[in-house]
Amino acid sequence: MRKKLVVGNWKMHGSLATNSGLLDAIRSGPLAPQAGVALCVPYPYLTQARQLLEGSPVAWGAQDVSEHDQGAWTGEVSGNMLIDFGCRYVLVGHSERRSFFAETDAIVAAKFAAAQRVGLIPILCVGETLVERGSGVTHEVIARQLDAVLAVSGSAAFANAVVAYEPVWAIGTGKTATPAQAQEVHAAIRARFARASVDVGNRLQILYGGSVKSGNAAEIFSQPDIDGGLIGGASLVAQDFLAICAAA
Repeated sequence: MRKKLVVGNWKMHGSLATNSGLLDAIRSGPLAPQAGVALCVPYPYLTQARQLLEGSPVAWGAQDVSEHDQGAWTGEVSGNMLIDFGCRYVLVGHSERRSFFAETDAIVAAKFAAAQRVGLIPILCVGETLVERGSGVTHEVIARQLDAVLAVSGSAAFANAVVAYEPVWAIGTGKTATPAQAQEVHAAIRARFARASVDVGNRLQILYGGSVKSGNAAEIFSQPDIDGGLIGGASLVAQDFLAICAAA
């Protein structure tokens, strides 16, 4: 049976003062033992996350990683640097990186491989825009995004990776896919991996990310192919995030 996983993505939010209270509340809050919990924080706060979360059930990670291991890449952060801060997870291919920073499928695939080279667990984000959903090409878009990574790393790499389905039209909008809509896409993603390896397909954690809140988390997480959530705004409020974790 796959273990549930709830990952908070703080995006570009936080301060040393506010983070301290938030991290302490999450660390000391009631966390369901059957679910994994992680927080992906902005780079400057990785030291603080490590200091306050080390020894707790809560893992931490980053929101992006360079495809390069080292060199003259001003402003970039390598996977080895994240390892130095004790990161376990790193997001790759988040829709905001794809849309606002022009990250192509090829760049995302390179970042996925770079993360795995140093022992990080990449959380590969895939999903369609509202226009793409309206055009009926959701499955084709997600297949293209997955295939770019599979071509570089192979299906076996997903034994140590996570996939997050995030319909772009539901991120931060207050809209969310219905549990049935989300389940349909999650099942298709799992089937795609199962065609290459039944074991990888069965074991792969596939998270849903798209305006998950405490009020809808239990219904979303009850779907057979949804293994938890990638949580944005609600991860910035300890009570809300803990309630989502409890629903996993």
